[in-house]
Amino acid sequence: MEIAIVLLAIAVLFIIKTVKVVPQQNAWVVERLGKYHASLTPGLNFVVPFIDKVIQKHSLKEIPLDVPSQVCITRDNTQLQVDGILYFQVTDPKLASYGSSNYIIAVTQLAQTSLRSVIGKLELDKTFEERDIINAQVVAAIDEAALNWGVKVLRYEIKDLTPPNEILHAMQSQITADTAEREKRALIAASEGRRQEQINIATGEREAFIARSEGEKQAVINKAEGDAASIMAVAEATAQAIERIAAAIQKPGGEQAVQLKVAEQAVLAYGKVAQDAKTTLIVPSNMTEVSGLIASAMQMVGTGKNA
Repeated sequence: MEIAIVLLAIAVLFIIKTVKVVPQQNAWVVERLGKYHASLTPGLNFVVPFIDKVIQKHSLKEIPLDVPSQVCITRDNTQLQVDGILYFQVTDPKLASYGSSNYIIAVTQLAQTSLRSVIGKLELDKTFEERDIINAQVVAAIDEAALNWGVKVLRYEIKDLTPPNEILHAMQSQITADTAEREKRALIAASEGRRQEQINIATGEREAFIARSEGEKQAVINKAEGDAASIMAVAEATAQAIERIAAAIQKPGGEQAVQLKVAEQAVLAYGKVAQDAKTTLIVPSNMTEVSGLIASAMQMVGTGKNA
């Protein structure tokens, strides 16, 4: 019975030592008698008990690595406190086990030295403006060396850039000065806008006044021309009427017609005067005076005809 228990324990130990179940996104490095033998892939794997040995287990996932903060000196001799984060992935488990004694420390140290080298080539202002370029250059420098360690560097990100307090105060002063200058330019622009607005309004009013005066002038000219044309038309019509009357007088019976017309007008005039209640009408005692008036008028007509 005791022998059976011992044999069962040995069998269980043998199975445990033989069967290896590797999780997904992992790789286990196996040595056989102290020499690299294989890299176990995810799933069920079998090894030789007591001969094969798993010496290291690697995660094939993307790993974020915090790069410790360090002081870097820029091209213009300004100190910067810089810290960042590095993302890498194990691509070759064999090289990750044998290429370096500790690939994590190696990658960290290389990231720091590469960052110092890149920062040293830039001036202070450029370090804030060209973070993407700095990150790309650090990744390129690390990735080339990390290939020998079975590691692929994916990206590097600067988390913070902290200049000395004196530089911060100077930058704050510069920002304040720039803000004041922008406010000054804004006030000048606003005043120029108001000035231009007033000029435009004055110009518009002047042009409107000139237009109105030109319109009024043209209206007066048009009215004067119209009045002159009207007077000329009336004068021409009167002249034509007189010419026609003179022509009618020269015809037979014309003088008698004129005498009759003048007598009618005289009678009508007397009638209108008599209708006015405020007018005192003095009627000639001798009506021959009326005929004498008509004769005088006819004499004037005859004089004009002879002329």
